[in-house]
Amino acid sequence: MRPESGAVVPRWDGPAVIRFDEVIEEMPDQLARHVLLSPVRGPVAVSWHRTRIEVEPKEGWKPGRVYRLELLAGITDLRRNRLDSGRTVIFSTGPALPGARLQGTALHWTEQRALGRALIQAALRPDTVPYLALADSSGAFTLSGIPPGDYLVYAVHDQNTNRQRDPREAYDSALVRVDSTAMVVLWAFVHDTTAPRLKAAEAVDSVSVRVEFTQYLDPERPVDPAQVRLVALPDSTPVRLAAVLTPRAFDSVRARERAAADSARRAERDTAAAGRREPRRE
Repeated sequence: MRPESGAVVPRWDGPAVIRFDEVIEEMPDQLARHVLLSPVRGPVAVSWHRTRIEVEPKEGWKPGRVYRLELLAGITDLRRNRLDSGRTVIFSTGPALPGARLQGTALHWTEQRALGRALIQAALRPDTVPYLALADSSGAFTLSGIPPGDYLVYAVHDQNTNRQRDPREAYDSALVRVDSTAMVVLWAFVHDTTAPRLKAAEAVDSVSVRVEFTQYLDPERPVDPAQVRLVALPDSTPVRLAAVLTPRAFDSVRARERAAADSARRAERDTAAAGRREPRRE
């Protein structure tokens, strides 16, 4: 690659060049998806030249900036042999290369699973132009060789692979202080401005009702019973609520109740059995 990783090139002009040892597939409309250049504002030109790829931001190379150029796996040659691992080049157009590192995990909150191939955006405040990375299949990611400072970090479920955060795509964000090394866990979900609405209610038993909403609720913000009004029909007599629980908390309460009931039944059986075994006195 040119510039080489670790290079300081204050007056770099022209494209960055990735060279291969043989001719690669041209991959029209797909080649740009295998290259991540950041931080840049606006589009990046990625062009094919048989045994090399040329990469250049449309805004030009900015002086005094640390760039991160990542070649992703998936490039193929003319025999359909596939590049199974990528490579990252970090170079500077002015300052000495930094050594800070940001690591983390991206998760899908509503589906409770790893968010594989999540788009990671990390903007060094007060700048808004982010460094980019892609999480692996387990949701893990690493941004190395970045300047220390306060970063606004996003994990995005980039469904259309346009390397942007679109309105209906799940994401999460966090403000992270990066000195030498920092860790962050991000739980992506779809954000909107519509409040949840009641969808359905059903009786679980004689004293419990399960209520379903049109959207997921935040499990870290329990509902205050004072926010819920329950009345008995037909005269609308107020009914006092003992608690408003999440499904997990409700299941935990029920498990404790079942364990206590089972323990009481065993104690009762043991007492009855001990009474039957007691010798008769004459």
